Amino acid sequence: MKKVLFAFLAVSFMTLNAQNKEGIKNQDFKKWQVRVRGIAVIPDESAKVGTIGGDVAISNNFVPELDFTYFFAKHFATELILATTKHDVNTMGSDISAVGGPTNANVDLGSVWLLPPTLTAQYHFYPFAEKVFKPYVGAGLNYTIFYSVDQGATVKNVSYKNNIGYAFQVGFDLMLNDKFFINLDAKKLLLKTDVTVDGSNLAAGLSIPADVTINPLILGMGLGMRF
Repeated sequence: MKKVLFAFLAVSFMTLNAQNKEGIKNQDFKKWQVRVRGIAVIPDESAKVGTIGGDVAISNNFVPELDFTYFFAKHFATELILATTKHDVNTMGSDISAVGGPTNANVDLGSVWLLPPTLTAQYHFYPFAEKVFKPYVGAGLNYTIFYSVDQGATVKNVSYKNNIGYAFQVGFDLMLNDKFFINLDAKKLLLKTDVTVDGSNLAAGLSIPADVTINPLILGMGLGMRF
């Protein structure tokens, strides 16, 4: 993953350098945009759970989000997305008969906060001469930080490994005037994490590893300003 990150940064630097040269030739655009959006975060979760088996369920959430966009040229920009979400977590269909439970149980693993700052490189289209409707596509990377873990009432502790993932994006800006606009946006994050559940309060030395795929779909709508 480190090699992928370095390659992405190198390609981005060369691309943005070329874009900056193009932008010098064509200055009929504002370089900065800021948006405030409400976003729905919808995980597409799955897991390989060791020891007790089963799958995982992660709750949806709706939160405010702030993002900044810098245009290197009329068509090319980079966007930094900032938001944090809280999700409830539990296993599904786990066998906990070894600790006196049923063979098909849902185990409460409490909740966790995710902070996934995401950087995308974007291409903006201008399909109409009046430049009111401006769609775009983007791709990039996110680094997800897991924090403020609440393990719930069942197990002793739950730990999550921070990780790098890919991000893909599509959306559009609908200009209200030269400065303000409405934005609709959809992102897909490809995100995995290694989870370790400390169940030593249930059985001596019980540790449950899990490879968890989260892959959230993020749907957003809000207002933006160009400057």
